[in-house]
Amino acid sequence: MAQRAFRRITSENVLGFSRPTSPPETGAQTLELVYQAAELFRGIEDRVRVSELRAEAAERARLDIINATERKLLDASEALEEAHKRIEAQQDRLAAFEFRAETAEAEARDARRTLELVDDAIRRRLLLPNRGADDRSTDVT
Repeated sequence: MAQRAFRRITSENVLGFSRPTSPPETGAQTLELVYQAAELFRGIEDRVRVSELRAEAAERARLDIINATERKLLDASEALEEAHKRIEAQQDRLAAFEFRAETAEAEARDARRTLELVDDAIRRRLLLPNRGADDRSTDVT
């Protein structure tokens, strides 16, 4: 049979546990250890409860931030849509103004041509009054 090397357990290599030097008092020390363990567990439970409350508060704050952000995004989206509609309406108005301006320019060109024809006809009649009756009927159109 092979022998195994076992390390000897001493009070220096065991953490937090030391062997009592005197024989234990049976009931009082045991009860004291139970109270200490209960106090330790209460402290742990209290820290857990505080941590849970903080986590819940952080979660509520996160949800509030998300909701506020969603509202702001919705408002911004609606504002952007409204601005887009206004831009389209302005573009439609601009197109209508451009069409009216082109129509007015065409009418002005026609009026200028008509005025030039009338002016030319008046000049011919006033400046050339000596022409015969045959010439007058062919000059004005």
